[in-house]
Amino acid sequence: MDAQPAPADDLWPATQLAARLASAPDARLAAITASLVQGLADLARSHDLGRDDLRGLIAFLTEVGETCSDQRQEWVLLADALGLSSMLEHHLSQRPEGATPETLAGPFYRPGAPRRKSGEAISLDNRGAPLLFEARVTGLDSVPVAGALLEVWQANGEGLYENQAPDLQPEFNLRGAYQTGDNGVVQIRTVRPRGYALPDDGPVGRLMARLALPKNRPAHLQFRITATGFQTLTTHVFDRADPAIGFDPLFAVRPGLLVDFLPDKTEGLRADFTFVLAPQAPAPAASQP
Repeated sequence: MDAQPAPADDLWPATQLAARLASAPDARLAAITASLVQGLADLARSHDLGRDDLRGLIAFLTEVGETCSDQRQEWVLLADALGLSSMLEHHLSQRPEGATPETLAGPFYRPGAPRRKSGEAISLDNRGAPLLFEARVTGLDSVPVAGALLEVWQANGEGLYENQAPDLQPEFNLRGAYQTGDNGVVQIRTVRPRGYALPDDGPVGRLMARLALPKNRPAHLQFRITATGFQTLTTHVFDRADPAIGFDPLFAVRPGLLVDFLPDKTEGLRADFTFVLAPQAPAPAASQP
């Protein structure tokens, strides 16, 4: 049988692949693959990509994979730096108006942080500018949420998390878990955090440098809040005065997540923030036999 000539359209492989995927057993995977390939085909045409471009892309993706280890996830960093993580979180959260925005968790969360009483410190080495952070948790109706569990983690005054520098900070330094009382309030004694720079010693950092993208994150505290009857909230609270506040490389800053660290004669610095939880969606009704 004579070989069939290639169609005149130079993007015909994407079209034929889409047709072949029509019979794939995993319809969702097939649809996503077809859209991805079509997008790449359109990209190749619109930017007149050549063989060197393809080789360069493959080399970059190979290096990203080779950079990953038990201590480093370069693929997650790539998704974060391109805004994909924040975009997906924003799309999936669908929180009602008035609820505190959801953000990405980031790479430094650790489960099992020590339980602490309201007013207890999470700074174990007492290094940094003292800060009293008062958190209030309510529902959309402004009623305090009692018994909410707040997990908090942050960088120190040098912009380093405890699991980034395990030899320089006590274990679980600047991490803790608090439970709100009847008034929905907890007080967290800590130190003023400093922003940190995304790692620039790998392929993602070098890509960001070539694109002149910002790499310095504004100072923040991170929280994961769980309470019966409410959606779990993972979010940031940012230092409004940080010069990088308008250029977060992970696209997590929202107007409703800014706080002022104000001078306090007793505490050094003080900040107050109200977290508004969204109600848990009702479970779907069981089908009748």
